[in-house]
Amino acid sequence: MKLLSHSFADGARIPDAYAFCVIDPTTRVRLAPNRNPHLAWSDVPEGTQSFVVICHDRDVPSLGDDVNQPDREVPADLPRVDFFHWTLVDLPASVREIAAGSHSEGVTPRGKPGPALPSGGAGRHGLNDYTGWFAGDADMAGAYFGYDGPCPPWNDSLVHHYVFTVFALDVPTLEVKGDLTGAAVRQAMQGHVLAQATLTGTYTLNPRLAPQSEGAA
Repeated sequence: MKLLSHSFADGARIPDAYAFCVIDPTTRVRLAPNRNPHLAWSDVPEGTQSFVVICHDRDVPSLGDDVNQPDREVPADLPRVDFFHWTLVDLPASVREIAAGSHSEGVTPRGKPGPALPSGGAGRHGLNDYTGWFAGDADMAGAYFGYDGPCPPWNDSLVHHYVFTVFALDVPTLEVKGDLTGAAVRQAMQGHVLAQATLTGTYTLNPRLAPQSEGAA
C-alpha cells in the first residue's frame, strides 16, 4: 500500500491548520484551526474488507514533571510513549481518500461527539487521548472522539513525530473490547491486517526549535 497527503509531505512539518495549538508570542500557545489533514491511499491488497486509520504521536514524555514548566525543558533522553490523536475504524473497502477538514474543523471544548462520523457515512471514530489529558480540566473535560491535532509541550527539547497509518483489514467490522481507544484498536486488529502504509509529519511548539515564521505566528 501507498499513503500520501496533499496537506504535508512525508517527513515534513505539519502546517498549523492541522494542529490543535500554535505558538503565541504572548501566551506561549493558542488554539489552532485543528482540521484533519487530507489522506489518500492506493495499491490496496485483494481481500480488503475495511480500513482503519490511526494517528499517534510517538514522542510524548512518559513523565509530566517537566512538561510546560517555564524554567526548564523536557529532556530529550526522557523515555517516550504513544499518544493517539485519531482512530477511525470500519471505513468501507471502497474508500480511498479522506478530504482535509472533513472529520475535524476547529477545537471543540469537551470533545467532538462520536463514534458516528460527522458526515453520517460508514465508519466509527474512536476516542483520542485528549480524553485523558483533559480529564481534570473543568472547562475541557469530556470524551474526545475523532481527530484532534498536535499540541506537544511548549518546552519539549524534542520535535514530535506524528505517524498516520492506514491499515487494510480482512474483516468488514472490527470487534473491539471495551472503549474504542487507539490501544484497544491495535489489539483488536492483530491477525486481521493485510497491509499498511504510513506517513509521518513533525511538529513543535518550542520557539527554540520552530522555524522563524512559525514562532511569529
